[in-house]
Amino acid sequence: MSATAAVEMPEISETGLTVKEVSQRIESGQSNAVKTSTSRSVKDIVRANVFTLFNGIIFVAMVMVLVTGSWRDAVFGFVIIINTGIGIFTELKAKRTLDKLSILVASDFLVRRDGEDVEVPHNEIVLGDLLWIRSGEQVPADGQIIQTWGLELDESMLTGESRTVRHKVGEQIYSGATAVSGMALVKVNAVGSHSYAATLTAQAKVYKKTVSDLNKGINTILKFMTFLVVPLCILLILSQIHTVGGWDAALSTGEWRQAVVSAVAGVVGMIPEGLVLLTSLNFAVAAMRLARHNTLVQELESVETLARVDALNLDKTGTITDGGIAFNQLIMLGSRWRELPAQPTEGGSFETLTEQTATQALYDCCNEEQPNGTGQAVLAGLKAQGYEPGQVESRVPFSSARKWSAVVKPILPPAGGDSRSESEGGRTEITPSHLAMTAPASGGETWYMGAPEVIISALDGDYSDVLQQVNDYANDGNRVLLVARSMTSLADTDNPQIDPQAKPVALVLCSEKIREDAEQTLAWFREQGVRCRVISGDNPVTVGAIARKVRLTGEHEPRFMDARELPEDVNELARVLENVDVLGRVLPNQKKAIVQALHTQNHVVAMTGDGVNDALAIKEADLGIAMGNAAPATKAVAQVVLVDSKFSHLPDVVARGRQVMANMERVASLFLVKTVYSALISLGVVLTQIPYPYLPRHITYIGALTIGMPAFILALAPNTRRYIPGFLKRVVTFALPGGIATALSVLLTAWFLPGIMGWDVTKNVDLSALRATSAIILFLMGVFVLARVAQPLNSWRGILVAAFAAAGVIGAFIPFNANFFALILPTGTTLVATLIALGGSALIFVICLWLAPLVGKVSGKLLRQHGFNI
Repeated sequence: MSATAAVEMPEISETGLTVKEVSQRIESGQSNAVKTSTSRSVKDIVRANVFTLFNGIIFVAMVMVLVTGSWRDAVFGFVIIINTGIGIFTELKAKRTLDKLSILVASDFLVRRDGEDVEVPHNEIVLGDLLWIRSGEQVPADGQIIQTWGLELDESMLTGESRTVRHKVGEQIYSGATAVSGMALVKVNAVGSHSYAATLTAQAKVYKKTVSDLNKGINTILKFMTFLVVPLCILLILSQIHTVGGWDAALSTGEWRQAVVSAVAGVVGMIPEGLVLLTSLNFAVAAMRLARHNTLVQELESVETLARVDALNLDKTGTITDGGIAFNQLIMLGSRWRELPAQPTEGGSFETLTEQTATQALYDCCNEEQPNGTGQAVLAGLKAQGYEPGQVESRVPFSSARKWSAVVKPILPPAGGDSRSESEGGRTEITPSHLAMTAPASGGETWYMGAPEVIISALDGDYSDVLQQVNDYANDGNRVLLVARSMTSLADTDNPQIDPQAKPVALVLCSEKIREDAEQTLAWFREQGVRCRVISGDNPVTVGAIARKVRLTGEHEPRFMDARELPEDVNELARVLENVDVLGRVLPNQKKAIVQALHTQNHVVAMTGDGVNDALAIKEADLGIAMGNAAPATKAVAQVVLVDSKFSHLPDVVARGRQVMANMERVASLFLVKTVYSALISLGVVLTQIPYPYLPRHITYIGALTIGMPAFILALAPNTRRYIPGFLKRVVTFALPGGIATALSVLLTAWFLPGIMGWDVTKNVDLSALRATSAIILFLMGVFVLARVAQPLNSWRGILVAAFAAAGVIGAFIPFNANFFALILPTGTTLVATLIALGGSALIFVICLWLAPLVGKVSGKLLRQHGFNI
């Protein structure tokens, strides 16, 4: 709590809570503190990266190999540990970046305690506090007004409507509203999670895990492998024991060690251990990149959801518009204002009422002590034109209840003159006899400014043509005010009424400030096939006009509708939405229903917003996007926060999501090929009872060069391909031909090469030669698969494939590396046999790729004939 506030506040008798009472309330949990979390904790990050099913399997396999004493074949386990460490480091770095980005500077608030006004942070406000709400502040807690000095609130955060509301003593105000003018003393009666804003978003704050199509596909692969790995590992051990002469021989000679190592080689190959890690890394790196563009990703998995969005619901205020108001122009009402008497000059002559006179009166009407947003915009616009405050005798401040304000300006008494006539050019000349009937007896004239329909309804006469003009301007997206003039002074400023004899003088056109980047951003979404809809609590005609200005639907006229006419049935609502681009007067529960209706049509929905009224819809959407100036409760439930509230960041956000999804599809295909051929080779070994054709260290070396390191680079490459549903099907379809070709190549070599070469695979020397040849074939097939994944190869991707292929070959010529990974270069007849095997493997690879689409078509046709929809 800070020292006594320096600002001068009105004198009041209330003393507020004592320091002891405040301490008691804080101890009992009656403070405004709300627990918020912007990213995963360090504990969660470590646990998620370390304690995984496949890390467990790899760890057990590593221990089994270490028990045999063949520590070089256990190196795969250390690679997993290193990769897990990289994953933890990257996510911790992302966490630090995101936490720095998400630190919001909370404003201090003025409270009355022990008879003094003191400033306290948001979370130190307690139940029963006397809280000052001043213009420009957001209401931090619910309360009842004790005293008010013209407090006017913008409650759009709560209701979605951008109009302001003036509150009286005794009325309740709610957290999330913003004071736009005036001031009030409020007694806090709900804090923290008990406040209105928190209650409204209670549903939204229930934890909801982001559904990731990528993770779903990968988890399906991993679940399948879980059921396959354990039984296949046992069968592999049994088959390898059999190849060395059975259990007795294995135990007596120590060959059981080689059997275990061989079995582990099959198991390690089947586990796409780097796939899960690389997915997390890709999400984390994408989040860090977005953070550099002031975009906070609160759930890493939501990055992928960005790629799949095809329906984007936009809140008007804060998204398309920046929430500010701009003064456009003052339009004089044709010949009507000429019917009014002119002000006499000091010399006794008379000038026709000019636009300058009306503009000065408008300035004076807006120049209140605490003008609202519209008044501030008008003042700013007129000050830029050189206007300054004029002379005002008395004033009636603007009130949302009245919807108008007024000023009484002095007028000089008339001097002599002749008769009134209409001169050339429409100039009005006024005689003393006319002024005797029209000049104000009080010496003052009254100028009114406010809602046109309210002022005109109080006037005598038919002004339907003026109302038509008002509607025409409103339909173009303008906020329209009316300036009227009366030749009489207000008789009662405590209970002011509009003079029925007043005459309309001019219309004031203001508009919401449209973001400069809105039109360009919406055009990008149209080009990408994302359907954008504007959903707002404001008048649908006004919102539709703004949508027209930003070309929401391109060359077509946006179709708008009042949400009060929407059907309640979700399915019927979905049908209506197909033909609607703009919805106005939308309630918070309707925003949520709109998202649900779009879900029934299998749309992936993103929802933007900044108000508490948007929270439920943001929670319901597949991807919730909050503006940086949004209500805290709204930001808490959104997966993505645009920290600087710039709508133009969204294309980059979506593009980054597409990069993650498209690249991870490549990477998943690469890893799954290894899983397929490892499973098939293991199955072939079990069925034919042959020694396993390569060692765990071979798969570590080959996997690192043809899968692990290239995958990391490919995963971070630029890629803006639009996401197409069917991730798992495409990955499996890609992986099967390459996996089958690799498995066939290695198994055929293992089955026939020993007979051709006269090798006895029960002898270590010949078995080592067979394994070296199999490893070379495995490496060649790995390069083929990498080349297929990295396509097109006419860019850096081709250089990438060539570089890793060369690295693998060069590594075999380095003595230490060759010795460590058991890489043996073939010579003599073995070299000839290896080259022939490599040629046969390449042929098998080509045949499998050629047959794959044919087999897919035939199998698909058969399945459809039997009633299966694929």
